[in-house]
Amino acid sequence: MENFLRMLNVQSVLFIYILVGILCQKRGLLDDHTRSKLTDLVVFVTMPCMVFESFNVQVSWETLKQASLALVIAIVMALIALVAGKFLYLKFPPQERCIMEYGTLVTNSGFAGLPIVSGMFGSEGLLLGSLFIIPTRILMWSAGLSLFTPTSGWEGVKKVAVHPTIIAVYLGLARMFTGFPLPGFLDSAIGSIGDCTSPLAMILVGAILAQVPLRDVVEGKIFYLVLVRQILFPAACLVVLKALAVDPLTIGVSVVLSGMPIGSTTAILAAKYGADARYGSKCVFISTVTSLITVPLLTLFL
Repeated sequence: MENFLRMLNVQSVLFIYILVGILCQKRGLLDDHTRSKLTDLVVFVTMPCMVFESFNVQVSWETLKQASLALVIAIVMALIALVAGKFLYLKFPPQERCIMEYGTLVTNSGFAGLPIVSGMFGSEGLLLGSLFIIPTRILMWSAGLSLFTPTSGWEGVKKVAVHPTIIAVYLGLARMFTGFPLPGFLDSAIGSIGDCTSPLAMILVGAILAQVPLRDVVEGKIFYLVLVRQILFPAACLVVLKALAVDPLTIGVSVVLSGMPIGSTTAILAAKYGADARYGSKCVFISTVTSLITVPLLTLFL
């Protein structure tokens, strides 16, 4: 029950952000131009800061050695999600397919997952969780970003490689492995700017949803994504890891983080790069709502 209440608290915060976005859109505080500029602010400023700070983890080679199993599981899960997405949504229109593939790859494991892991498994679980989300962080801003910017050849590679969030990944990895210290004021400023990402992203999701008739918010095919991302993937992870007799802590962290709802960046990148932003926002909303049921159910089997 405690874990359910913790999850409910985290998700309630997200719903408040969405509600603020709906109200702002309805009251005329946001329009198409304003949303476009706020999307640029998130994609090119706050999100790179958030990504950079997500690598601000005290990690030594000894720590990586101790947590290598969790890191290997995370890499395998991320690669499976990336490859599976290429085949699971072939019948969807291209503007929806990229959203489904990205949603399969990227979960809200940082904002929603780590607080739950911390509450369930303590500081040791939080360390494993912080390492577990690294492969997804890297893939979401490389292979994941390329789903929305499908320019072919060298031009496509270059476009992704110099994206601000990818540069933030480079810098974050360098900082993590070298332990290079930043001045306190600079670190605090970057962290505070990055903290704006989740509220702004969910407010934008709400603003987009405000333009969708209530009867159209729920689409049956979105539950296919929920089934894949929030039930099948973590369930398969649970079964395989238990069969391999992996330790309970690593199983718990892996399953919980694998079953998180899809990331709000799904809708933001859809809006920025010409995919179906309304569909992306509906996916984020439904995934967040259903996670109130799916995540507690997963924890019953740990």
